[in-house]
Amino acid sequence: MRGTDRDAAFSEFVAARQTHLRRIAYALCGDWHRADDLLQTALTKLYVAWPRIRHEGGEEAYCRQIMVRANIDESRRPWRRERPTDRLPERGADGPTPVEERSALFDALQALPEQQRKVVVLRHWLGLSVRETATELGINEGTVKSHSSRGLAALEQVLAPQRR
Repeated sequence: MRGTDRDAAFSEFVAARQTHLRRIAYALCGDWHRADDLLQTALTKLYVAWPRIRHEGGEEAYCRQIMVRANIDESRRPWRRERPTDRLPERGADGPTPVEERSALFDALQALPEQQRKVVVLRHWLGLSVRETATELGINEGTVKSHSSRGLAALEQVLAPQRR
């Protein structure tokens, strides 16, 4: 694959899937700023591997796997995270956060333990099979099933009263 073809194919993929992948990143980490960083890391690594991955046809799965692993890395390496400072930014936020970004589902997802949240997002939001989820997270299929069951039960407990 020539450089210009590579860049065009990658740009097309990013343009088509960026919003979806950003939402996945948010569901994994629970913070839009960290989700943007997670997505940027994933897209950078995806670009490097693009000729190989594009040939095999697993672009989105590879990107999801990068995001899951990068999120794990971030949580394990606290010295790499940014530290809050006493200095305020030059300007404030642009406005109130849209309702869709503060939905009850995302709030409930963030209340789940990290592994349950990852399993629920991969299994039930992205529709991956038990085997695919187990492979992406590096855990057993039985563990995926138990985390899925517990995570869905916890979500139902939180969200069911809101539907009434």
